[in-house]
Amino acid sequence: MSEQTDTAAVPAPVPAPEAESAAVPAPVPAPEAESAAVPAVEPTPEAAPEAVPAAPKDRRALFAALRWTAAVAVFAAVGAGVAYGITQPDRTDVPGLSTEDDGRWTFPALSQPALPAGAPVPQGPDNKEGTHYAQLTGLLLPAPKGAKADDAVKADKDGVVPPDAFLEEYAPDTREKLKQSLEWDGLRQIVGRGWTTADGTRTHVYLLRFHSSGFVDAFKGCDTNARFDGVSALDLDDVWSKAKNTQMNSTTLDFPGAANFDGTDLSVYQEVKPFLGEEQSKIGCLRTGDVLGMVIQTRKGEVAPVPFHQTVILQSQLLS
Repeated sequence: MSEQTDTAAVPAPVPAPEAESAAVPAPVPAPEAESAAVPAVEPTPEAAPEAVPAAPKDRRALFAALRWTAAVAVFAAVGAGVAYGITQPDRTDVPGLSTEDDGRWTFPALSQPALPAGAPVPQGPDNKEGTHYAQLTGLLLPAPKGAKADDAVKADKDGVVPPDAFLEEYAPDTREKLKQSLEWDGLRQIVGRGWTTADGTRTHVYLLRFHSSGFVDAFKGCDTNARFDGVSALDLDDVWSKAKNTQMNSTTLDFPGAANFDGTDLSVYQEVKPFLGEEQSKIGCLRTGDVLGMVIQTRKGEVAPVPFHQTVILQSQLLS
């Protein structure tokens, strides 16, 4: 009985390992078959880099970059062209920025000369007389750009004008009386400058410094009764008068370039028709402290109001 048990027990376990070992190679072809079929349906994660080429992605990115670069280049070129168009031609040539030319002149940048150490400004609270302590020629309005010097203003190299040369602006039969007035009324110095612009307008600007503001008011060479050489009767400038909001000594003006001038008395006159000859004259008088400023413009036909008023205003600003 013991022999049967031994012989029956021995063969039973032997076939089992053989069967399992025989079954092992059978599943091997199946995974190979499945892996061969995978690319046709859906790539496995391991096969994805081989199935999708890198070159098409790079080309698409390159094309996109080129398109954006071209677009930026076009916008940059257009923007540069617009900026050039605004800064270079006249504003009237730029759509949306058109402004009719009102005849204004282009003057250099204006700045008042330095004062002596400790000297007050003309309109300062500690300068009741409005005395100008700066060099007088430094307060004289410069000529606008493109203008030519007018030698009719007989100034020396320092800009100083002799009284007799200044009085040539007046009618010959009044010069002697005015010269006597200048001597009695405390004249200290006269400076002047003249120029002619392309439209034929001649401008003479003078600054007369007196010993005090009281002498400025006493001089009668700048009012409607003064008789200038080659000028018929003077009247108040109607354009200037209409532009004022209040009385004559108020300097709040409505036309382009207007400003307020505290302490400056402005009187503006024009030659009334019929003119003496073919030219009209306009005269601006500026009384501020111890200085009398005069702007005289003459032009064939009529003097344009805007550049005349502009010249008066700028000279007033230098004296304020």
